[in-house]
Amino acid sequence: MEFKHLVLASSSEYRQFLLRKLHLEFICDSPELDETPLPDESPRQTALRLSQAKASELIGKFPGSLIIGSDQVPVLKGCRLSKPGNRKATIEQLLAASDQCMTFYTGVAVANTLTGEVISAIDECHVYFKKLTNTTIERYVDLEKPFNCAGGFKSEGMGIALLNKIEGDDPNALIGLPLIKLISLLEKFGFKVI
Repeated sequence: MEFKHLVLASSSEYRQFLLRKLHLEFICDSPELDETPLPDESPRQTALRLSQAKASELIGKFPGSLIIGSDQVPVLKGCRLSKPGNRKATIEQLLAASDQCMTFYTGVAVANTLTGEVISAIDECHVYFKKLTNTTIERYVDLEKPFNCAGGFKSEGMGIALLNKIEGDDPNALIGLPLIKLISLLEKFGFKVI
């Protein structure tokens, strides 16, 4: 099957960076979606549903294409986290994460606009934080300013210094796009990455 375009349904610079690692030509477009979790929806279900919705939302706009949607929901002590957005909220998230495990559910979906079929997968990653001091957290936040990052840190940057270990199948998933699962989904539609 020949596809006109590979479309990333995201404006995230992190997801674009990750997809570029595969040396694929792609275009970006952001779907307009309400990302509010549904009542009684688990974080895993939210990540999967929003990934599918992002890919599906652009089906009519890009005929003959494959559309990639992804969404991530971090959880700490049973509570969903959002992107902190500012210095104060980032410091508060990292103080709460000190000596704790944060779980990231990262969904990925691929929509085939030729058939309307949407397939998806979920990646689960566990991030174990060191016991962090206020000084360490503040120094990190001021150096890297990870205000728009889920969980308030960048594992691909200085944020790695805050961690004891990461458990998961794909380090890319933690940054925002599970490439191993994405490649498998693309292959199901006959799209070979290499």
